[in-house]
Amino acid sequence: MRFGVIGTNWITEEFIQAGQEVEGFSLQAVYSRTIERAKEIAEKYHAPFAYSSLEEMAASKNIDAVYIASPNSCHAEQAIQCMDAGLHVLCEKPLASNAFEVEEMIEAAKRNDVLLMEAVKSTLLPNFFAIQDNLHKLGKVRRFIASNCQYSSRYDAYREGKVLRAFDPAFSNGALMDIGIYCLYPLLILFGRPDGIKAEGIVLDSGVDGEGSMLLKYREMDAIVSFSKITTSYQPAEIQGEDATMVIDRINHLKEVDIRYRDGRIEQVTRPQTPKTMHYEIREFLHLARSGARQSATNSHEISKMAMQVMDEARRQMGIVFPADRKE
Repeated sequence: MRFGVIGTNWITEEFIQAGQEVEGFSLQAVYSRTIERAKEIAEKYHAPFAYSSLEEMAASKNIDAVYIASPNSCHAEQAIQCMDAGLHVLCEKPLASNAFEVEEMIEAAKRNDVLLMEAVKSTLLPNFFAIQDNLHKLGKVRRFIASNCQYSSRYDAYREGKVLRAFDPAFSNGALMDIGIYCLYPLLILFGRPDGIKAEGIVLDSGVDGEGSMLLKYREMDAIVSFSKITTSYQPAEIQGEDATMVIDRINHLKEVDIRYRDGRIEQVTRPQTPKTMHYEIREFLHLARSGARQSATNSHEISKMAMQVMDEARRQMGIVFPADRKE
């Protein structure tokens, strides 16, 4: 599959490097706001085409699909433009700024009969499927706990009075949108939509959340998730059942998974996986495209929509409004 990439930041390069290890992946084009930057990345990774016009790249017939890694606020508009040109779309998380935009993207995918998938890599890793396959060993699940707190290097600039994109609501950013989603996605895939949501957070002067926590209520269990870009946590994630507890080292990478039984036994259920973890989302996307599928069974349209609806409600409770919300 011939890919074009939108955005030229570090995650784009990580994507390209992972793609080079996946059979059937071919980087053909790079789009950036400036042609100089587009050419720089294109030359580095031997892509034959570079563009500073997204319209031109989408209409070029040089690519079959795009990977979108632009700021969150750009995702919906760029994805819809590409899907209207007949291209498949793999879009970085979060899929859009709000649920309204997610609905528009899903409609565009259906209208143009193309594949649309949110690039949440963690739920396509071998160890996520190890979690799914071994969940029954825990007995009745009563609690899900996950933390994703990573001090952002860009927060240093913020503390000195300079607001970069990572902390600018104009780009639909913040701790929940950027990294809290890694806590929510596995929860929603494993246990579905919560019955109730309570959210609290620290809203910075710029208007985005620096950190926050959520309590999500289910009929017979609850979930506690925390996320931060202004502090760091080293806590593992846990899924607590009546018979055993599953311990996951990092909710966003899932490198190690074990089950700890009440009698003291520890069962390792970790599966081998490549360090270039974006490998698996690319492989999934290529498989879906080859088979004619238009969404992933795991990172499905319904899960993307549900995750955004949960985050919209959490932002409402925290008092966070993005400029993109005014389009609804």
